[in-house]
Amino acid sequence: MGEKAELIKFFSELVKEERLEQMLSVLSNRTRYITVVLEDIFQPQNASAVLRTCDCFGIQDVNVIENRNEYNVNPDVVRGADKWLDMHKYNKHSNNTLEAINELKNKGYRIIATTPHTNDQKLEEFDLSAGKSAFVFGTELTGVSEIVKANADGFMKIPMYGFTESFNVSVSAAIALHYLTYQLRNSNLPWKLTKEEYDDLLLNWLKKSIRRSHVIEKEFLTRNK
Repeated sequence: MGEKAELIKFFSELVKEERLEQMLSVLSNRTRYITVVLEDIFQPQNASAVLRTCDCFGIQDVNVIENRNEYNVNPDVVRGADKWLDMHKYNKHSNNTLEAINELKNKGYRIIATTPHTNDQKLEEFDLSAGKSAFVFGTELTGVSEIVKANADGFMKIPMYGFTESFNVSVSAAIALHYLTYQLRNSNLPWKLTKEEYDDLLLNWLKKSIRRSHVIEKEFLTRNK
Protein backbone atom coordinates (compact mmCIF):
# COMPACT_ATOMS: atom_id res chain seq x y z
CA MET A 1 0.00 0.00 0.00
CA GLY A 2 1.40 3.39 -0.99
CA GLU A 3 1.68 6.41 1.28
CA LYS A 4 -1.43 8.09 -0.14
CA ALA A 5 -3.55 4.95 0.33
CA GLU A 6 -2.25 4.56 3.89
CA LEU A 7 -3.15 8.16 4.72
CA ILE A 8 -6.63 7.76 3.24
CA LYS A 9 -7.21 4.64 5.31
CA PHE A 10 -5.86 6.33 8.45
CA PHE A 11 -7.86 9.55 8.09
CA SER A 12 -11.02 7.66 7.07
CA GLU A 13 -11.01 6.07 10.52
CA LEU A 14 -10.93 9.50 12.18
CA VAL A 15 -14.15 10.87 10.65
CA LYS A 16 -17.71 9.79 11.29
CA GLU A 17 -18.94 6.99 9.07
CA GLU A 18 -21.80 9.14 7.78
CA ARG A 19 -19.35 11.87 6.79
CA LEU A 20 -17.11 9.44 4.94
CA GLU A 21 -20.08 7.95 3.09
CA GLN A 22 -21.16 11.44 2.06
CA MET A 23 -17.69 12.22 0.71
CA LEU A 24 -17.59 9.00 -1.30
CA SER A 25 -21.06 9.68 -2.71
CA VAL A 26 -20.13 13.23 -3.73
CA LEU A 27 -16.86 12.08 -5.29
CA SER A 28 -18.67 9.51 -7.41
CA ASN A 29 -20.56 12.40 -9.02
CA ARG A 30 -17.72 14.91 -9.34
CA THR A 31 -16.53 15.86 -12.81
CA ARG A 32 -13.75 17.75 -14.54
CA TYR A 33 -15.20 17.15 -17.99
CA ILE A 34 -16.92 20.51 -17.56
CA THR A 35 -15.33 23.52 -15.89
CA VAL A 36 -16.55 27.05 -15.24
CA VAL A 37 -14.68 30.29 -15.91
CA LEU A 38 -15.75 33.57 -14.28
CA GLU A 39 -14.29 36.57 -16.04
CA ASP A 40 -14.01 39.76 -14.00
CA ILE A 41 -17.21 39.33 -12.00
CA PHE A 42 -17.55 42.42 -9.81
CA GLN A 43 -20.50 41.47 -7.59
CA PRO A 44 -19.29 39.02 -4.88
CA GLN A 45 -22.76 37.61 -4.25
CA ASN A 46 -23.10 36.57 -7.90
CA ALA A 47 -19.70 34.87 -8.07
CA SER A 48 -20.31 33.18 -4.73
CA ALA A 49 -23.67 31.92 -5.94
CA VAL A 50 -21.94 30.37 -8.95
CA LEU A 51 -19.52 28.54 -6.65
CA ARG A 52 -22.43 27.13 -4.67
CA THR A 53 -24.09 26.03 -7.92
CA CYS A 54 -20.91 24.34 -9.12
CA ASP A 55 -20.65 22.32 -5.92
CA CYS A 56 -24.33 21.35 -6.10
CA PHE A 57 -23.99 20.07 -9.68
CA GLY A 58 -20.65 18.32 -9.13
CA ILE A 59 -18.32 20.69 -10.98
CA GLN A 60 -14.93 20.43 -9.27
CA ASP A 61 -12.92 23.26 -10.86
CA VAL A 62 -13.79 26.95 -11.00
CA ASN A 63 -11.49 29.39 -12.79
CA VAL A 64 -11.59 33.02 -11.70
CA ILE A 65 -10.14 35.73 -13.92
CA GLU A 66 -9.37 39.02 -12.15
CA ASN A 67 -8.54 41.88 -14.50
CA ARG A 68 -10.19 44.97 -13.04
CA ASN A 69 -12.21 43.29 -10.32
CA GLU A 70 -10.91 41.19 -7.45
CA TYR A 71 -13.07 38.25 -6.46
CA ASN A 72 -14.05 37.96 -2.80
CA VAL A 73 -16.13 35.13 -1.35
CA ASN A 74 -19.43 36.12 0.25
CA PRO A 75 -19.73 33.56 3.08
CA ASP A 76 -23.47 34.13 3.50
CA VAL A 77 -24.05 33.13 -0.13
CA VAL A 78 -21.41 30.47 -0.76
CA ARG A 79 -22.30 28.60 2.46
CA GLY A 80 -18.96 26.78 2.57
CA ALA A 81 -19.15 25.40 -0.98
CA ASP A 82 -15.72 26.84 -1.82
CA LYS A 83 -14.16 24.49 0.74
CA TRP A 84 -14.87 21.52 -1.54
CA LEU A 85 -13.94 23.11 -4.88
CA ASP A 86 -10.62 23.70 -6.59
CA MET A 87 -10.29 27.41 -7.29
CA HIS A 88 -7.85 28.57 -9.97
CA LYS A 89 -7.21 32.31 -9.95
CA TYR A 90 -5.66 34.29 -12.78
CA ASN A 91 -4.58 37.71 -11.49
CA LYS A 92 -0.83 38.13 -11.91
CA HIS A 93 -0.53 39.48 -15.45
CA SER A 94 -1.80 42.36 -17.54
CA ASN A 95 -3.83 39.95 -19.68
CA ASN A 96 -5.19 37.38 -17.26
CA THR A 97 -7.98 36.33 -19.61
CA LEU A 98 -5.58 35.15 -22.30
CA GLU A 99 -3.47 33.33 -19.72
CA ALA A 100 -6.54 31.46 -18.46
CA ILE A 101 -7.65 30.57 -21.99
CA ASN A 102 -4.23 29.23 -22.95
CA GLU A 103 -3.89 27.18 -19.77
CA LEU A 104 -7.34 25.65 -20.19
CA LYS A 105 -6.67 24.82 -23.84
CA ASN A 106 -3.41 23.17 -22.83
CA LYS A 107 -5.46 21.00 -20.46
CA GLY A 108 -7.63 19.90 -23.38
CA TYR A 109 -10.65 22.14 -22.84
CA ARG A 110 -12.68 23.80 -25.54
CA ILE A 111 -13.39 27.44 -24.67
CA ILE A 112 -17.12 28.07 -24.86
CA ALA A 113 -18.30 31.67 -24.54
CA THR A 114 -21.75 31.99 -23.01
CA THR A 115 -23.05 34.90 -25.07
CA PRO A 116 -25.39 35.52 -28.02
CA HIS A 117 -23.31 35.24 -31.18
CA THR A 118 -23.83 34.71 -34.90
CA ASN A 119 -22.59 31.11 -34.76
CA ASP A 120 -23.83 30.19 -31.30
CA GLN A 121 -25.59 27.00 -30.22
CA LYS A 122 -28.64 26.90 -28.03
CA LEU A 123 -28.05 25.23 -24.69
CA GLU A 124 -30.32 22.33 -25.66
CA GLU A 125 -28.28 21.73 -28.81
CA PHE A 126 -24.82 21.85 -27.24
CA ASP A 127 -22.69 18.83 -28.16
CA LEU A 128 -20.86 17.58 -25.08
CA SER A 129 -19.38 14.68 -27.02
CA ALA A 130 -17.08 17.09 -28.89
CA GLY A 131 -14.78 17.15 -25.86
CA LYS A 132 -14.11 18.71 -22.48
CA SER A 133 -15.55 22.21 -22.23
CA ALA A 134 -14.77 25.35 -20.24
CA PHE A 135 -17.81 27.62 -20.09
CA VAL A 136 -16.91 31.30 -19.72
CA PHE A 137 -19.34 33.63 -17.96
CA GLY A 138 -18.63 37.34 -18.22
CA THR A 139 -19.33 40.48 -16.27
CA GLU A 140 -22.85 41.44 -15.29
CA LEU A 141 -23.00 44.49 -17.57
CA THR A 142 -20.99 43.67 -20.71
CA GLY A 143 -20.69 39.87 -20.76
CA VAL A 144 -17.51 38.12 -21.86
CA SER A 145 -14.64 40.21 -23.22
CA GLU A 146 -13.59 40.56 -26.83
CA ILE A 147 -10.52 38.45 -25.99
CA VAL A 148 -12.77 35.56 -25.00
CA LYS A 149 -14.84 35.96 -28.16
CA ALA A 150 -11.73 36.05 -30.35
CA ASN A 151 -10.28 32.89 -28.79
CA ALA A 152 -13.46 30.90 -28.22
CA ASP A 153 -13.91 27.49 -29.81
CA GLY A 154 -17.67 27.85 -29.64
CA PHE A 155 -20.55 29.99 -28.44
CA MET A 156 -23.58 28.96 -26.43
CA LYS A 157 -26.70 30.82 -25.42
CA ILE A 158 -29.70 30.17 -23.23
CA PRO A 159 -32.86 30.93 -25.26
CA MET A 160 -34.93 33.80 -23.84
CA TYR A 161 -38.39 34.95 -24.83
CA GLY A 162 -38.95 38.12 -22.82
CA PHE A 163 -37.97 41.78 -23.03
CA THR A 164 -34.90 41.47 -20.82
CA GLU A 165 -31.64 41.05 -22.71
CA SER A 166 -29.87 38.62 -20.40
CA PHE A 167 -30.03 36.54 -17.23
CA ASN A 168 -28.13 37.37 -14.08
CA VAL A 169 -24.73 35.58 -14.28
CA SER A 170 -25.52 33.27 -11.36
CA VAL A 171 -28.87 32.35 -12.92
CA SER A 172 -27.22 31.69 -16.28
CA ALA A 173 -24.69 29.37 -14.68
CA ALA A 174 -27.37 27.51 -12.73
CA ILE A 175 -29.56 26.94 -15.80
CA ALA A 176 -26.63 25.88 -17.99
CA LEU A 177 -25.03 23.56 -15.44
CA HIS A 178 -28.29 21.89 -14.53
CA TYR A 179 -28.93 20.94 -18.14
CA LEU A 180 -25.33 20.10 -19.06
CA THR A 181 -24.63 17.90 -16.02
CA TYR A 182 -27.93 16.09 -16.51
CA GLN A 183 -26.94 15.32 -20.10
CA LEU A 184 -23.43 14.34 -19.03
CA ARG A 185 -24.58 11.86 -16.38
CA ASN A 186 -26.93 10.24 -18.84
CA SER A 187 -24.22 9.78 -21.47
CA ASN A 188 -21.41 7.32 -22.06
CA LEU A 189 -18.80 10.07 -22.00
CA PRO A 190 -15.76 9.72 -19.67
CA TRP A 191 -16.97 12.40 -17.27
CA LYS A 192 -15.99 10.83 -13.95
CA LEU A 193 -12.79 11.54 -12.05
CA THR A 194 -9.78 9.34 -12.65
CA LYS A 195 -8.68 7.07 -9.80
CA GLU A 196 -5.79 9.43 -9.02
CA GLU A 197 -8.05 12.51 -9.01
CA TYR A 198 -10.58 10.68 -6.83
CA ASP A 199 -7.95 9.68 -4.26
CA ASP A 200 -6.31 13.10 -4.22
CA LEU A 201 -9.61 14.83 -3.53
CA LEU A 202 -10.68 12.28 -0.93
CA LEU A 203 -7.45 12.76 1.01
CA ASN A 204 -7.74 16.53 0.74
CA TRP A 205 -11.36 16.51 1.96
CA LEU A 206 -10.54 14.17 4.82
CA LYS A 207 -7.79 16.53 5.97
CA LYS A 208 -10.18 19.48 5.79
CA SER A 209 -12.64 17.60 7.99
CA ILE A 210 -10.16 16.90 10.78
CA ARG A 211 -8.74 19.50 13.14
CA ARG A 212 -4.95 19.81 13.17
CA SER A 213 -4.76 17.29 10.33
CA HIS A 214 -1.32 18.55 9.31
CA VAL A 215 0.04 17.72 12.78
CA ILE A 216 -1.68 14.34 12.83
CA GLU A 217 -0.34 13.54 9.36
CA LYS A 218 3.21 14.42 10.36
CA GLU A 219 3.02 12.19 13.43
CA PHE A 220 1.55 9.33 11.41
CA LEU A 221 4.28 9.52 8.76
CA THR A 222 6.98 9.69 11.43
CA ARG A 223 5.65 6.55 13.13
CA ASN A 224 5.39 4.66 9.86
CA LYS A 225 8.76 5.41 8.33
